[in-house]
Amino acid sequence: MSSPELDIQNLKVSFSTPRGKLTAVNGISFHLNRGETLALVGESGCGKTVSALSILRLLPEPPAEILSGKILFSGQNLLSLNAKALQDLRGRSISMIFQDPMTSLNPVLTIGEQMAETLLRHTAMNRQEALQKSADLFGRVELPSPEEKLKHYPHQLSGGMRQRVMIAMALACTPRVLIADEPTTALDVLIQAQILELLDNLKKDTGMSILIITHDLGVVAEIAQRVLVMYAGEIVESGPARALLNNPLHPYTKGLIASVPKLGTIKKTGARLEEISGNVPSLDQRPSGCAFHPRCAWAIEKCKTQKPELRQADAQRQWSCHLEPGSI
Repeated sequence: MSSPELDIQNLKVSFSTPRGKLTAVNGISFHLNRGETLALVGESGCGKTVSALSILRLLPEPPAEILSGKILFSGQNLLSLNAKALQDLRGRSISMIFQDPMTSLNPVLTIGEQMAETLLRHTAMNRQEALQKSADLFGRVELPSPEEKLKHYPHQLSGGMRQRVMIAMALACTPRVLIADEPTTALDVLIQAQILELLDNLKKDTGMSILIITHDLGVVAEIAQRVLVMYAGEIVESGPARALLNNPLHPYTKGLIASVPKLGTIKKTGARLEEISGNVPSLDQRPSGCAFHPRCAWAIEKCKTQKPELRQADAQRQWSCHLEPGSI
């Protein structure tokens, strides 16, 4: 069996604050296989984006600090690389699509200048060649009138177009791994579907691996082969997407799936949408025992005092709960 494209082992990340050192990611481990789309899901504040930014060392250190773990890419621990080696790797071998393209793009530079910068940094192209390659990439991500778009500024493009620009920039050097942080946030459902189809087609064409971060289970069902569910900085369930969505083992996963609106259900019955009561705990108020127990309808006394271990349900699935599968 081939080694994974990306292998994260016992990653623990904290932030220094006036309230002390607070742990945002608490010892997570996972891998991303070659040619696979892996979804990292959970509510806001669960540690998804911090985990992703840690892979490329994009968190400001300080206040962030990676306390332990390994991030292995091609057998190399990215946590041991110096600043120059990391800059050479970012955008070339591992790329990232950030959550908000409007704030990720420079408002005073044209789209063409920003695209060309990536190619000039990582290839031997001259400026003219980089601009021509940029236009080709815009065409590849189905941006209309690509030659003309090179002259446009970010504010002149729609949200869907800006997202396509971000995807083109991320794919400019044909990376082996693409990290997509909420790539369809704030887009309407039609544009969202187009972006997801585009990412899936590009993955098939290039053979790259995708780590997609989202809170939208519809996106997960559409594009992912495997899913990791995060809560309070920890992975609470993982497994193949279809199996996990059809038969969730952890109460948190079950709550997330139940809260997805079902077409026509509310209109027919007049019932309220299901919800998970309460909120994700802040970093300095993590409950004892299982972090989810204050919000869990199935919590038992043991949940309040003992933290459950992440254990195997079968060869492909893991979950972290004191209750046995099928008991919720």
